[in-house]
Amino acid sequence: MSGSAAAVMTKPAFRKIEWLARDIDVERRSDGTVVLKSRIPLQAYEKHIPASLAKWAKEAPERIWLAQRGGPNREWRKVSYGEAKRTVDALTQGLLNLGLDGRPVAILSGNSIEHALMTQAAMQARSPAAPVSPAYSLMSHDHVKLKYLFDLIKPAVVMVQDGPTFEKALKAIELTGVTVVHVARPCEGIKSVSFAELAATPVTKDVEESIAKITPDTVGKLLFTSGSTGMPKAVINTQKMMCANAAMMMQVRPRSPDGPVATMLDWMPWNHTMGGNAAFHPILVDGGTLYIDDGRPMPGQFEETLRNLREISPTYYANVPAGYAALAAAMEKDDALCRSFFKNLSIMAYGGARLPDDLYDRMQALAVKTTGERIVFYTGWGSTETAPTSTGTYWDTERVGLIGLPFPGVELKMVPCGSKYELRLRGVNVTPGYFGQSELTKKMFDEEGFYCIGDAGIFVDDADPVKGIIFAGRVVEDFKLTTGTFVHVGSLRTDAIAAATPVVHDALVAGQDRPFIGLLAWPNLHACRQLVGNPELSFEDAVKHPEIVACFKRGLEAHNRECEGASSRIIARAMLMVEPPSIDGNELTDKGYINQRAGLERRATLVERLYADKPDEDVIVLR
Repeated sequence: MSGSAAAVMTKPAFRKIEWLARDIDVERRSDGTVVLKSRIPLQAYEKHIPASLAKWAKEAPERIWLAQRGGPNREWRKVSYGEAKRTVDALTQGLLNLGLDGRPVAILSGNSIEHALMTQAAMQARSPAAPVSPAYSLMSHDHVKLKYLFDLIKPAVVMVQDGPTFEKALKAIELTGVTVVHVARPCEGIKSVSFAELAATPVTKDVEESIAKITPDTVGKLLFTSGSTGMPKAVINTQKMMCANAAMMMQVRPRSPDGPVATMLDWMPWNHTMGGNAAFHPILVDGGTLYIDDGRPMPGQFEETLRNLREISPTYYANVPAGYAALAAAMEKDDALCRSFFKNLSIMAYGGARLPDDLYDRMQALAVKTTGERIVFYTGWGSTETAPTSTGTYWDTERVGLIGLPFPGVELKMVPCGSKYELRLRGVNVTPGYFGQSELTKKMFDEEGFYCIGDAGIFVDDADPVKGIIFAGRVVEDFKLTTGTFVHVGSLRTDAIAAATPVVHDALVAGQDRPFIGLLAWPNLHACRQLVGNPELSFEDAVKHPEIVACFKRGLEAHNRECEGASSRIIARAMLMVEPPSIDGNELTDKGYINQRAGLERRATLVERLYADKPDEDVIVLR
């Protein structure tokens, strides 16, 4: 037996999860199209999201639903299911008294207990909750996107956590006929109602009657797309979409009723479908506890997450690769943090980018050292238009970069597109369309009613689709070199970032109508500071530091060696960039995703420097 085979056989087992069976029907059509769907029916689900709040308020009223740090000592403020239901009903009455007539309730601020309660109240009042990215208010200088969205959805209520913080944004939008609600402080010069006042409204039978009128097709939320190809679109999220999608996610990884209460510590923004739907709804449906993490996987902000994880032992944990990189570095130096993190953990989930192989190995080594078991890394795939998750890796897989297989209730259509497939979706979790934009809605679907998501994928094994699907980028991002070589941008970008870990946070792939591939990369400042041992290191210093440049170069050289002979994968030149991606410049979506096209257009000067006959010293020449 070979040493590698013995090593595989001696790997510790994964912590046990009773995954749903991969019973997939595969339809192969004569034109090469493949349609996949689970033969297992979707389990029953609630009529609407607030029904789960009512259920647990009755069955477990003292159980904590939400917790968030606050006050001068940053202690946990906790709200039980019973308390939450009483407050939500009072808020619902307050909204009904305002006579919203179905107009949306816009929430400009980030995740908070009040944000969650107002969302449930809006749903009970049958007015869509419309969480707007705080970046549109706090990071934008012209508020163009914010003003556009307000004109599109015309909300009746606008809620902010703190009036003065959002003063510029509030004064940039038309508030005639709009009720402003503030939580902490009012904004000077703008009439508003306090959250506490609205939450003290005496409840009448109107609330119960309003809830009884909610149907599966009632619009529960308006969630905004990233605006990567223009202005954001308002995606209609019906109650049926959201409830069915929560049921799908729970059905593929059912939790043992004998285990600890489902517990999650999460920072992902609720204006994004992953945070607001995929993370938030299953915990509520399951009667679990959600700790709102005010930390972020960014320099100076991850310490808050680490503090929380020393106190909270999640049963399910999700983060982006940069977050896991920072967590692994901390746990490698802190056994107590390791024990707290892994104590009750059943699944680690990742999204936003491919998880680097070395990071996967480091996290598994920590899990084994602490528990004697490995923990499955899980991921899914979908979009704002699909509520969001339509596929998942619901089996004990060691491979990263997969998007899994369709959930029960979802059909995945794979249309041949060069060497890969264009992916399309049909199911109960797919939106009926875009709010106020019927023409755009018509363009969403193909002749069979499948939503054209614009992503691409390939099979792990063409002969055995049940082994899963690999994400292969966005169809519209791919390009050809002047040599005629076709470059799959999505997979190359994620592989290059993974290869250059930990010093690269994100990147742009250049090469359209050029002779070779170039890479413009943003440094991961937190990791760079750790690498060189300087907590004060700036972006300007990072891109010139010899150790960082050398690490970046080594990673890309290793990537190129692995891709030898494949010109569509070889990166010939690269550069580290100082200026972060711009929201106003449309390079960075509110969800933190990079707009490849806009980024290359905005940084055309840097692209030209990449391809100069005599490149500058800061251009790394690899080939």
